[in-house]
Amino acid sequence: MASSRPLARRFTLRRLVSPWPKGWMRLVFPAVFLIYLVQTVAGVLSDTDGLLTWLGMTILALFAVCYIGCTASGTGGRYREFWRWYAALVVLFLLELPLAHQDALPMLTYIGVMSVASLYQRAIPLIVGLIAVALFLPVLIPSWHAGLQPGTAISVGIVALAMFAFFGIVRTNEALQDARAEVARLAAEGERTRIARDLHDLLGHSLTTITVKASLAHRLSELDPARAAAEIAEVEALARATLTDVRAAVAGYREVTLGNELAAAREVLRAAGITAQIPSAIDSVPSTDSELFAWVVREGVTNVVRHSRASTCEIRLAERSIEILDDGIGRAAGSSVRTPGQGGSGLLGLGERVAAADGQLVAGAREQQPGWRILVELGTR
Repeated sequence: MASSRPLARRFTLRRLVSPWPKGWMRLVFPAVFLIYLVQTVAGVLSDTDGLLTWLGMTILALFAVCYIGCTASGTGGRYREFWRWYAALVVLFLLELPLAHQDALPMLTYIGVMSVASLYQRAIPLIVGLIAVALFLPVLIPSWHAGLQPGTAISVGIVALAMFAFFGIVRTNEALQDARAEVARLAAEGERTRIARDLHDLLGHSLTTITVKASLAHRLSELDPARAAAEIAEVEALARATLTDVRAAVAGYREVTLGNELAAAREVLRAAGITAQIPSAIDSVPSTDSELFAWVVREGVTNVVRHSRASTCEIRLAERSIEILDDGIGRAAGSSVRTPGQGGSGLLGLGERVAAADGQLVAGAREQQPGWRILVELGTR
C-alpha cells in the first residue's frame, strides 16, 4: 500500500527532473496544464462583474500559485509544505464556487492530480467523490440553472487514471533502480567475501608451508647445509607462487586443482614430519567437484599441520565425498562443526563453498580414536 506522503517520498519524482536546472521543471511543467482553467476564467467573467470579477480572478491566480507550489514542494521533499498547499487548493476551490458556479468544477481536476500524487491507490475513494461532485453539484443548486456535467466529471476521471498510470511507471522505475542498487551492493559484498575467503585459504596454506619448510631448513642448516639450501630454495619458489596466486585471487582468475593440492599436501606433510596416506589417483572424482575437493584438501591439511600435532594424516577420496583424518589432539571429544556459521574462519569459508555446491560439511573429533576428522559429502545428482 502506498504511503500517504507526497510523490517525492514514495515515487521520488525528482529523479525524473534532476537533469533539468533546479526550479525550471518544477514551475514550467505544472504551469503548462493550468491552461484548462480557461473555462473557470470564462465563468467568472460571465457570472460576476465589478469587484466580484476581480475577486474571482484573484482566487484563480492564487489557485494557480498553490498548484505550482504543491507540485514543487512535493518534488522537493517538503512534505508538510505540500499539505499546506493542498489544503489551500481545496479552500480556494470552495471560494470560487459561488463566483464561477459550474465553471469552477475544472479546478477539481488539479485537486485530483495532487490527491493521486500524495495518496496513490488510497486516493481512489477521493477521486470517486470528486467525480460525483463534478457530476451532481450543479443539479443540486437550482440557482445555477445547470444540469448534469458529464464532461467535467469525465475529465476528472480520465486525468486521474492518467496520473495513476504515470505514477505507476514512476514507482516501477524507482523499484528497478532500487533493485539495481541492491544487486550492485550484494555483488560488491560478495566480491569482498570471495577475496577475503580466497586470501585466507591461499595465505593460510602457503604461509603454513613456508613456516614448516623454514623451520626444517633451520634445523638442517648445520647438519645438512645442502638439504637446508634446497628447502630454502623451495621456500623462495613457494613465496613467489603465493604472490602470483594472491594477485590472481584479487583479479578473480585463480583456480586450484585437486591433483596439485594432493601433491602439495604430500610435500607439506612430509616437511612437517607427518606420515601421509594420500591417494595417487583422482579418477573417481568428477571434474565438476575437483576444485571444491581441492579446497577441502588445502584447508584440512593446513589445519593438520598447524593445530593437530599429529603423526599421521590420511585423505580418502570417493566419487561424491572426501574425508581427511589425523591422529592428533583434535578438539574436545564430540565437538563438531556442521554449518558454515561455526568454527574458525577457514572452516567458515570452506562451509560456504560446500553449501554453494549443495553439500554438507562435518568437522569434529573422531569418535573411536584420537584425532580430527573433516568430511565433505555432496548430494547425489
